[in-house]
Amino acid sequence: MTEFSIPKDLVDKVLQAVEISKNTGKIKKGTNEVTKAIERGQTKLVVIAQDVEPKEIVMHLPVLCEEKKCEYVYVPSKEELGRSIGINVATASACIVEPGEAKDLVEGIIKKLDQIKKS
Repeated sequence: MTEFSIPKDLVDKVLQAVEISKNTGKIKKGTNEVTKAIERGQTKLVVIAQDVEPKEIVMHLPVLCEEKKCEYVYVPSKEELGRSIGINVATASACIVEPGEAKDLVEGIIKKLDQIKKS
């Protein structure tokens, strides 16, 4: 599966889910940690920034996600993603391991992603 675009309201929900999960559940940040979490089958949702340069930094993540049957989504900005996980630097990727209070939100996002990928 190649990069796909998602509506702005869904991007907002993804960033909100990451933020809630950071506070009430468990997240991993940074491409190395995210890669390990995917390989271990720990991820509920993988979030990848679209503005990563060079693209090679994150291009293995969607392939790995497809292989391990875990959901992934793109957000436009690595700065926004960094902010949503509570760090003052940009991050190329993050993943939700335990959604905590964001459980319903994450499930809703995954349903929407399925619809988008099928269309």
